[in-house]
Amino acid sequence: MTARRVPFRRLLGAALTTALAVTAPAVIASPARAAAAPNAVLTWNVHAQTAIYEVARQSPTAGARSFAMVQGAVYDAVNAIAGTPYEPYLVAPPSRRGDSTPAAVATAAHRVLLSLFPAQADALRAQYDEALAAIPDGRSERGGVRVGAAAAAAMIEARRDDGAFSDATWPVGTEAGRYRLTPPGFVQAGAWYAFLRPFAVKDPAAYRVTGPPPLSSAAYARQLEEVRSLGSATSTTRSPARTEAAIWWDDLRQVEWYIKRDLAAGHRLSDLESARMLAMVDVSTADTLISCYREKRHWSFWRPVTAIPLADADGNPLTTADPAWTPLRVTAPSPEWPSGHACYTGAIMTALRAYFGRDDLTFSAYSAESGTTRGFHSLAAARTDLIGARIWAGVHYRGATVEGDRLGTEVTREVLKREFRRR
Repeated sequence: MTARRVPFRRLLGAALTTALAVTAPAVIASPARAAAAPNAVLTWNVHAQTAIYEVARQSPTAGARSFAMVQGAVYDAVNAIAGTPYEPYLVAPPSRRGDSTPAAVATAAHRVLLSLFPAQADALRAQYDEALAAIPDGRSERGGVRVGAAAAAAMIEARRDDGAFSDATWPVGTEAGRYRLTPPGFVQAGAWYAFLRPFAVKDPAAYRVTGPPPLSSAAYARQLEEVRSLGSATSTTRSPARTEAAIWWDDLRQVEWYIKRDLAAGHRLSDLESARMLAMVDVSTADTLISCYREKRHWSFWRPVTAIPLADADGNPLTTADPAWTPLRVTAPSPEWPSGHACYTGAIMTALRAYFGRDDLTFSAYSAESGTTRGFHSLAAARTDLIGARIWAGVHYRGATVEGDRLGTEVTREVLKREFRRR
């Protein structure tokens, strides 16, 4: 892995570069063509990010559901126009030769996003009108709109009453080892995701992780000491490179979004290829997080930010309390075990490995939070870095990250056995 620091004054330039990258030419169907149209799938993936995070500020878990809905509908629309070479996710709307793929992409994404964020109707309509203005009026455009609308309608109906944003809460205890609400907000958030209806897997409860070691064990003491030493806000044992990695991976404007688009643009994926890749990744991550949050609820283990200050009450003579200890990064408002971020990134890397058929991919992403660009030469290197970064951030024990990565792999394998396969 290599990392390159980017000064803050170049943030705007980096953002513009990203915007240009996501409209990189798609794969050219014929060598005789001098140029290809911008990749509509990647353009609307950026629009989805704008709606989901930049405006709505959805959490990573809520955002996973939203991205899966958008990219699932876009995939069905593009796949239908391409002649349905792959199994549809929900539906293969009737299409005719010459139906506009960009119109179908824009319509599918716009309608799903509008159903999710009706308050953003004006901004979404402006993006949609701009997309259709670039397509000649006529039968091709009308056909694409019709296909995209059908794909969106199927997705919206499929996710109706799926359990999103219910009033579920996390169980909270006061005994040693039990989850307690975490600073700074001490809020209940995100527990509903454990009860969300899956997108693809048959039974999210079938995926389990090995639980945390007993509080009295030497294994627990070692894991607690590792995060206490390396994850403290004032750590003297964490290197600057590890500090950067902890911040880079913890950016709420998730670097994984940029990694996906960087790979699609760098490999010059067509609209269909991009749509399939993004749907594979986003549906896998959405279902992975359901299983992950079920396991969080099951184990309901305390986070390091709670355990380290209260280590004198854990019954382990090998641990020492540090009442003033605080992590480098803010702890997410969910129980420990497994790590949600490790579940999420493990799923992404597994899906990308399945799509490209190889691990040795080169990619990079910029984080405004860390002010740096980090790059990797393999998917395995990235997921290993993420596992370490959650410890260096002070928000997870090593076992929770390793188990989360494994769970993400297992759930994703089922998703990809069931969906997005060649007919």
